[in-house]
Amino acid sequence: MAIIDGKALAAKMQADLAKKTAKLKEESGVVPGLVVILIGEDAASQVYVRNKERSALAAGFNSQVIRLPEATSQDQLLKLIEQYNQDPAWHGILVQLPLPEHIDEEKVLFAISPDKDVDGFHPTNMGKFWSGHPVMIPSTPAGIMEMFKEYKVDLTGKNALVIGRSNIVGKPMAQLLLDAHATVTIAHSRTKNLAALAHRADVLVVAIGRGNFVTKDFVKPGAVVIDVGMNRDENGKLIGDVAFDEVAPVASLITPVPGGVGPMTITMLMEQTYEAALRNT
Repeated sequence: MAIIDGKALAAKMQADLAKKTAKLKEESGVVPGLVVILIGEDAASQVYVRNKERSALAAGFNSQVIRLPEATSQDQLLKLIEQYNQDPAWHGILVQLPLPEHIDEEKVLFAISPDKDVDGFHPTNMGKFWSGHPVMIPSTPAGIMEMFKEYKVDLTGKNALVIGRSNIVGKPMAQLLLDAHATVTIAHSRTKNLAALAHRADVLVVAIGRGNFVTKDFVKPGAVVIDVGMNRDENGKLIGDVAFDEVAPVASLITPVPGGVGPMTITMLMEQTYEAALRNT
């Protein structure tokens, strides 16, 4: 068993990104700009936004975080997004989820210009992705593919199972695995005989949102296990969707929580902001 160190890989990639950013600024005068909009006081969102801001500044980006009260109206938010859509100094716009209940999440995400949608959630970018011409890709699946590359995981012909079917992780993850010539199955909380199905997988990506859901009974000996989960146990400790201590001895490679997928998600967000700036030079 070996642990996939997402934190170390992210640090390496972000150091390379800082060099690319400095070169871009020197050659063209362009500095990638990322604006993050946060509404309300959700504790987890506050942590995520701080991490994104820290990473953007470390990469040499222009970074702005706009913190708005919970009572901010949908119209106010949409007007703010349009303001940044029209401002050429900003190459990436990110609205931190979840949003308050009175705001239509879909309407907000669709309001972001596809050219600045560094999360990759706009239907235009989703359409390009699914048709084989990706521009912006959801950051978590993109980061997982970088992990496979770094740890020399050959996906060709492998049986891959993705547990979770969200538009943010599960579905795009399945497409990227398919593009890498894996044979892919998508499962979810209502899949029958899920443990038996998972036990046949050479590569297991778990994004179901249930703490310690995947136990050793789910895992084929020697499988590669990627844990996307971010949950809290009864003591408030951060845990994944995979019961790490019992699965790790069975797997050939496994991601920890924290320190696995999370840092790579932020790194790929920064990479896509840089690429958006590059396209505008």
